[in-house]
Amino acid sequence: MILAGEVKSGTVGQPWLVFLHGFSGDAAEWQPVGEQLSAMPRLYLDLPGHGGSADIAVADFAQVDALLRATLISYNILDYWLVGYSLGGRIAMYHACQGPKGLRGLIVEGAHPGLSHPDERHQRRVSDAGWAERFRHEPLPEVFADWYQQPVFASLTAGQRQQLIALRSKNNGRTLAAMLQATSLAEQPDLRPGLSQPAFPFYYLFGERDNKFAHIAGELAATCFAIPHAGHNAHRDNPAAVTARLCQILRLPVKETL
Repeated sequence: MILAGEVKSGTVGQPWLVFLHGFSGDAAEWQPVGEQLSAMPRLYLDLPGHGGSADIAVADFAQVDALLRATLISYNILDYWLVGYSLGGRIAMYHACQGPKGLRGLIVEGAHPGLSHPDERHQRRVSDAGWAERFRHEPLPEVFADWYQQPVFASLTAGQRQQLIALRSKNNGRTLAAMLQATSLAEQPDLRPGLSQPAFPFYYLFGERDNKFAHIAGELAATCFAIPHAGHNAHRDNPAAVTARLCQILRLPVKETL
């Protein structure tokens, strides 16, 4: 079972919001947004290798999904929306493709549906193996200083990079490395076919400065929203705009306007 960093109650009869964070994040990552949606019960999870679940190891997406299902059952969550960012969004999409009972809808932010070419998978496997080796053996501030120089994070300011480096360096490098390789894009199936005709509402959010995922959004059978003044981590860059979009999607009173 994946450990919950926080569980919050809401109005009786409302479906749950289950939040999944990105790589090197934790259950607190979504709380600034989630706490504005207080009409709905909310579950913030620590993914394997992270936070309170740091000692939980998995071998692949199927094992992550099995843990997620066990966690939902343990909280008697039978009616829920999944909200996932980056790695959490990939896990959410994988889960949705397994046809789970009780899934009310899917909200994904800046997450890749999968690689379709063997050469791309090989390149990603080699790249992630290199990063994993660094996470295992080098000081995390040094690794994250290079991690946040990757093109997907190009919109970050120097100050934002330093904040993220300090925050993410609190992790356990060994367990991050294991999760990075177990849930690498090289190991993830291409989820586009499974999401091509979803039996549930499917929404995709991306930062307007995140060109890579703006392009990916156009490949998906999802209702897509660009988040203004935001890069790859849109809910961190502009939590008010993401909150407003979630309120619109979930038909809750909008507390902030775009």
